[in-house]
Amino acid sequence: MTDDPDLRASDADRDRVAAVLSEALATGRLTSVEHTDRLDLAYTAKTVGELVPLTRDLPEVSASNVPVAIERQKIDSKFSKIVRKGRWVASRNTKLTARFGALIIDLSDAVLPGREITIETNAWFSKLIVRVPDNAHVIDEGGSTFGKRNVTGGSHADGPLIRVTGRSVFSKVIVSRGKDDWNLH
Repeated sequence: MTDDPDLRASDADRDRVAAVLSEALATGRLTSVEHTDRLDLAYTAKTVGELVPLTRDLPEVSASNVPVAIERQKIDSKFSKIVRKGRWVASRNTKLTARFGALIIDLSDAVLPGREITIETNAWFSKLIVRVPDNAHVIDEGGSTFGKRNVTGGSHADGPLIRVTGRSVFSKVIVSRGKDDWNLH
């Protein structure tokens, strides 16, 4: 990061801070609550000056130690039902795969790593549901064969861009802001 505190922070600056915070959580320097609070502040920071206090009391982490989970994550459901909701850290590229099961992902309270994320939705004989934040702009680049694909599109709010890709076969894929078609239990 640069020494100019008034300079706008980039996604790379935020990711470096997230790496330091993740390492601090893993080594016991931060509690999970402190980690979540600081991570949320890091990804909403507008300037470099807002990022500096978040890691001032923590040791530096080399670039080779940046967690892969920030960039890529896989969630897989086979003959099962998986629900991920509440406060959790999503990745820039998340691959969701459901085979003969159900996969329900709620991003409305998740910490999103940057202004743009890609969700790859692959489903076979399954139900795959993704709830996005109310202010998200959603772009659907996926397809379906013998199934239902219902992706609620854009928002004009200043929220994150969520790009939805992938294919579904004999499956139901829903990406929405509401809970009316959800089974979160």
